[in-house]
Amino acid sequence: SDPFSGVYKRLVIQGDKLVGACLYGDTVDGSWYFKLLREGRKVHDIRDKLMFGESHLGDAGHQGQSKAQMMTDSDEVCGCNGVCKGTIVKAIKDKGLFTLEEVRKHTKASASCGSCTGLVEQILMFTAGGDYSSAPKKKAICGCTDASHQDVREAIREQHLLTIADVYAKLGWRTPNGCSSCRPAVNYYLISTWPHEAKDDPQSRFINERSHANIQKDGTYSVIPRMWGGETSAAELRRIADAVDQFNIPTVKVTGGQRIDLLGVKKEDLQAVWNAIGMPSGHAYAKALRTVKTCVGSEWCRFGTQDSTAMGKILERATWRMYAPHKVKFAVSGCPRNCAEAGIKDVGIIGVDSGWEMYVGGNGGIKTEVAQFLVKLKTQEEVLEYTGAFIQLYREEGWYLERTVHYIARVGLDYVRQRVLDDAAGRAALWERLQFALQGEPDPWFEFDKAQVDTRQFIPIVPVAAAQGEPA
Repeated sequence: SDPFSGVYKRLVIQGDKLVGACLYGDTVDGSWYFKLLREGRKVHDIRDKLMFGESHLGDAGHQGQSKAQMMTDSDEVCGCNGVCKGTIVKAIKDKGLFTLEEVRKHTKASASCGSCTGLVEQILMFTAGGDYSSAPKKKAICGCTDASHQDVREAIREQHLLTIADVYAKLGWRTPNGCSSCRPAVNYYLISTWPHEAKDDPQSRFINERSHANIQKDGTYSVIPRMWGGETSAAELRRIADAVDQFNIPTVKVTGGQRIDLLGVKKEDLQAVWNAIGMPSGHAYAKALRTVKTCVGSEWCRFGTQDSTAMGKILERATWRMYAPHKVKFAVSGCPRNCAEAGIKDVGIIGVDSGWEMYVGGNGGIKTEVAQFLVKLKTQEEVLEYTGAFIQLYREEGWYLERTVHYIARVGLDYVRQRVLDDAAGRAALWERLQFALQGEPDPWFEFDKAQVDTRQFIPIVPVAAAQGEPA
């Protein structure tokens, strides 16, 4: 182990075979260890080097070959998407791929957690040879244009563009109506840059955000109402239970975000279910604030130093109608024991004796990322302002589908500190702009007209034969 570098590696050998491996921090040799496990190969000849991994000589093998060259075509490269070396090599040769982004697009290798990126680049280098490009100078937002996310954001801001058509015309889009990649992104950039001026285009949103519920594999939907700070009441639970019985909802599940998920709701029942439970939208389907997870805090816990539940409810009520480049999750823990798991949230607040500690950029997804310490605060008002300022900075500068952890990695934590900590006037302005953007933002489960919810989508389609009284 190397605590300073955050690396831990443990291998279990039994009967001259590798039977187990635990890697943390440095997982570059994970695929090699997994191959040894799967093949049941004897390791006596490499036992003295096993712990250092196949890459301990700078990815060079015993004959000076790269790790990628030594792999067979059937060896798995990307565990997330099940992509083997042969698939990648074939795509590079058949489709003339020269960049990592092209390989990701055509094979899905390195498109999820990214831990295999180095290996994919090696395969690309020795397959494409001199034509290999490690990274394009500028990544286009999609194939409809050469403009990058940054180009689009700057054009919208500098030229005061208010519609998707304006953006396409000014930046010379090659397709008149865009595609499923650029339309949601441009729509978000417009409404986040010019709130109350640019008009949201529901048809440029994905199906979940148009239906305001999560579509499931069988075509039914899940409904997750908002529960402020994870708290509920007997009245809310009774309404939920009655709705489950009334609409024959097959599954009721408690989520990791301290909410209740109703699974198997028919699309034509969505409006009636929302009305029956009478609770605000949980936005579990959207690129928006999802949950604010809390522990019970000082109100009940013997170890609690701050009232985390109250703080969480204040945060959630202040920001719950907020759309963002990607989903956003908060958590508030009442003491450093951190029962609300604030260390893996986009914004994590941890209570200490003197106030609160604020952490940013955590992620509990495919690749777990620990949030980074940003600042120590004293009051609830400060927590609101600093959290709001950071999130608004992310809303204004983040690229669509970019989580806070990736935004911080791109701009640097020092830049975030400069904007949120060092510039008091700028911080106040960011928080003020967020509050302005959220003024009058509707609850899509109840304010259909204001939220531009097309309720015709909830009307069941009757087969023509059945409508005419004939056997369907």
